[in-house]
Amino acid sequence: MKTAITELLNIEYPIVQGAMAWVADADLASAVSNAGGLGVIGTGHDNVDTVRAKVEAMFAKTDKPFAVNVMLLNPHVEEVVDYLIASGVKIITTGAGNPSKYMQRFEEAGISLIPVVASVALAKRMERIGAKAVVVEGMEAGGHIGKLTTMALVPQVVDAVNIPVIAAGGIGDGRAMAAAFMLGASAVQVGTRFVVAHESNAHDNFKQAIIKAKDIETVVTGQITGHPVRVLRNALTTEYLQAEKEETSKAEPDFERLNKIGKGALRRAVVEGDVKTGSLMAGQIAGLISKEQSCHDIIQEYLAECRQTIQAKLDLVNQ
Repeated sequence: MKTAITELLNIEYPIVQGAMAWVADADLASAVSNAGGLGVIGTGHDNVDTVRAKVEAMFAKTDKPFAVNVMLLNPHVEEVVDYLIASGVKIITTGAGNPSKYMQRFEEAGISLIPVVASVALAKRMERIGAKAVVVEGMEAGGHIGKLTTMALVPQVVDAVNIPVIAAGGIGDGRAMAAAFMLGASAVQVGTRFVVAHESNAHDNFKQAIIKAKDIETVVTGQITGHPVRVLRNALTTEYLQAEKEETSKAEPDFERLNKIGKGALRRAVVEGDVKTGSLMAGQIAGLISKEQSCHDIIQEYLAECRQTIQAKLDLVNQ
C-alpha cells in the first residue's frame, strides 16, 4: 500500500503509532515499525538521559524507520533536541508548541519534521516553516485534543496544504482508515488500539478498561484550563469535572486545585493500573476494541478492512 507518506518515510504501510505518554516505549514502537508501520517513541517530560535510553533501546530492537515525539513544553526540550539531532534519528514529531526555532538544525541533520496540528492555520504555518507532513488530529482522539472533529478537519487541511496529511482521532479500524483516505489523507495515526497490543507495557487493568469500554464511555476534562483531555469515565473524572464546574463559576478559577487532582494520574493508570484515580486516556473508538492483538495483527487487520471497504464501494459504484 503505497502513499505519499510511505514514500516519504520509507515505511511499508501508511499506519503511524500515536506517541502516547507512558505507553509509547521502545517495546511498542519497535513492534509497530517491525510490522511495517511507523513506531513512535513518546518522550513527554523526559530528561535527556531517559530519552537517550529509549532511543538506544529502539535502535537495538529494529532497523526499520521510527520517529521520536518531542513535547515542546518539556522543560528539558533544549537538551532533548540537541541529543536527537546528534543521535541519528531521522523522523521527529512534535506537539504542544511551535518547532520553528529548531527547523534549520533539523534540516541540516536530515530530519523530517512532522508536527501534530489541530487547525488549518497551524497546518499552514507548519508547511511554511518546512514540515514534511502534518498529523491532523480530531477531538475523537484520546489524551490532549483540539476542538474540531477528524471528519471536518482533515479535508480542510488537505485543501489548504501541499504536504502529506496523516489523519488521527477516531481511526478505530480499517473502515475509518478508508474514510480517511477518501478525505485526502495519505496515512492514519492509531493510538488507542495500540494501547491494548500484546507488546504494549500498559498495565493490564488499563487495557481491560479499554476493552470493556462502551461507545459513550469517554469524557473530556480540562476545558476550563484550555488543555482539554479525553479519558474514560472513572472516580477521577467525577471528582475533576465537579471541581471544574465549581471553578468555572468563579471570577478567578483556582487552576492549582485542578492541577493537584490530575497530578501523576496518567502514570497511575498506565504503570500502576489504578483504574479509579488514574487518567485512562483513550479515544472515542474504545467501544470498538474487544481484544488484545499483536501489533502485526492490528496493522494487518486495518489493511484488510480498508481494502475490503474500498473495494466494496467500488463494486457498488460500478454496478
